[in-house]
Amino acid sequence: MRKTVLITGATSGIGEAVAVKFAQSSDRLIITGRRKERLDELANHLRSTYGTEVLTLCFDVRVRQEVENNLGQLPEEWRQIDILVNNAGLAAGLSHIDEGDTDDWDRMVDTNVKGLLYVTRVISPMMVNRGSGHIFNIASIAGKEVYENGAVYCASKHAVDALSRGMRIDLLKHGIKVTNVAPGMVETEFSLVRFRGDAERAASVYKGVEPLTGEDIAGVIHYCASLPDHVCINDLVITPKAQANATNTFRKNK
Repeated sequence: MRKTVLITGATSGIGEAVAVKFAQSSDRLIITGRRKERLDELANHLRSTYGTEVLTLCFDVRVRQEVENNLGQLPEEWRQIDILVNNAGLAAGLSHIDEGDTDDWDRMVDTNVKGLLYVTRVISPMMVNRGSGHIFNIASIAGKEVYENGAVYCASKHAVDALSRGMRIDLLKHGIKVTNVAPGMVETEFSLVRFRGDAERAASVYKGVEPLTGEDIAGVIHYCASLPDHVCINDLVITPKAQANATNTFRKNK
């Protein structure tokens, strides 16, 4: 049966790959992001390639009023959202806590935690009213452990992990599934954003490793969303074969 899927942060990486994966299943898509040109390009690609219906919404999840104005006033035919993928998130900077940039901290907390909350607060009541729905929160292996120079990013993703578990309990009686997805090393724009566009430094993160791709994560999400209604995968940690955890990675010499 065709579903309506809302994906935040759909203009690149995991979010874009998730949009493509569900479009391949002929599901209807609501894609959001801050970069209108990229949103429009993706929407045109999904419509022309897969013939799927797409609604684009350009806003910043960090701004509560923008979230409420866009998602709280969805056209009636788009309000039955079956799947929410809280994907919008980022890492900014890589510094010891005593040297950290507080603007970076605000950006991570406002996007990774508060943005997820704002979106969920608008969409979850729609699911509660119907008595069904599935929420995917894109966390990180950094939400399971911590590493040097990553204290605030790790803290923000630990918050996502806790929120996923709390949501699962709060929404249990309403028949709503919640799945926490915690990827390890995924080659997207993640490191490029973290290092403020330094392509060489970003590329070094994946040197000697075959990392995960956005498509890998999208495939897992699609699989979880396709399981029988009585089955819920609550928590997933996904890494490349060469990565055991946040700090242990085997790199081949190149």
